[in-house]
Amino acid sequence: MTQTTGPDAVQAPRTGKKPSRIHRAWYVAAVTFVTIIGAAAFRSLPGLLFDPLHQEYGWSRGTIGAAVSINLALYGLTAPFAAALMDRYGIRRVVAVALTAIAAGSGLTVWMTAAWQLLLCWGLLVGLGSGSMALAFAATVTNRWFTTRRGLVTGILTAASASGQLIFLPALSWMVERHDWRPAAVTVSLAALAVVPFVWLLLRDHPADVGLKPYGATEFVPKPEPVPGAARRAVTVLYKAARTGPFWLLAGTFAICGASTNGLIQTHFVPAAHDHGMPVTAAASLLAVIGVFDVVGTIASGWFTDRFDARRLLAVYYALRGISLLFLPMLLGPSVHPPMIFFIVFYGLDWVATVPPTVALCREQYGDDSAIVFGWVLASHQVGAALVAFLGGVARDAFGAYDTVWYTSGALCAVAALMALVIRRRPATVVPALV
Repeated sequence: MTQTTGPDAVQAPRTGKKPSRIHRAWYVAAVTFVTIIGAAAFRSLPGLLFDPLHQEYGWSRGTIGAAVSINLALYGLTAPFAAALMDRYGIRRVVAVALTAIAAGSGLTVWMTAAWQLLLCWGLLVGLGSGSMALAFAATVTNRWFTTRRGLVTGILTAASASGQLIFLPALSWMVERHDWRPAAVTVSLAALAVVPFVWLLLRDHPADVGLKPYGATEFVPKPEPVPGAARRAVTVLYKAARTGPFWLLAGTFAICGASTNGLIQTHFVPAAHDHGMPVTAAASLLAVIGVFDVVGTIASGWFTDRFDARRLLAVYYALRGISLLFLPMLLGPSVHPPMIFFIVFYGLDWVATVPPTVALCREQYGDDSAIVFGWVLASHQVGAALVAFLGGVARDAFGAYDTVWYTSGALCAVAALMALVIRRRPATVVPALV
């Protein structure tokens, strides 16, 4: 039996012990799920800080919004570099540092006295940390530990972010309302720190570290050598991927995904409903319900991705999302009625259902570099969200209503559906790594 000197030193499969009934990959996926839930606490807090910070410090909402904008930008732009760093230094080291950065950024806001400190703590530190915990982390874990059930695992890990918001949003909202914003900031910090020991003790970078084959693999897969030059590799992968058509189609569809979810519904649904006489609390509650069905829809999408053509799934998701947006102006009103509830349930199921097939297509097209490529595709998602978050407000000011925004977004979703169908199939087994 192979002897080792440390937890990461095993490089050959175990032969003398009866394998566990539950593959270690599922434990790694569980730790990853909990980690993303802990990191998701920060995403529940920014919207709750606007009024308290404005009232206490007199900062403009534009200044507070600038910190959130930096956070969102870094969330998208950090992901591909984080994926490359995971290849260089290992998953658990990068994730542990990222969680610590989130904890520091949130915790230090308790002592801030100037607006630049908010930009530094919440914008820079939490933005960098959260970007390293973005969907590229889930893609890296899935690629290394699973050969089969990849779509399902991707869906489950993607749903972790929504699950985290469902867990933390009510609690943080109650804290801000009853006890001030500082306890909420400390809670986010402690939640991130609490996950670090689980990551360090239970998460492993590769199945070969514990002498196992990836889940579903027929042969043992040796652990690849660390890849030096993480930043250079991330840029190199972008350069080479950008010379291929599928990259731009994936980036374009995912930009429309971000525009029609985070940028549109998450940002503008509540004020749009309020324009039609619906109380803000009722509109916010509907938005929270979207998160509930988001979890169900994402896991189901992962299951579908394991069984059906990912391109056709994306086309169906975007087409249905576009149709629903075209009907939304007729559904908005002063009260909550059954057609509106149907829209909320349907939109929740479709919210991030696009992630598993998008990850699968990145894997199919770009092989070993798929996690980094997906990181860049995720960056386009955030750019699309940021643009519509801004342009939607401009349209509301110019036209006095959001109708144009809904119709335009519906048309964009139709374009995304067509773009998804144009992507050509390419078996992952014949795709060389973009090194």
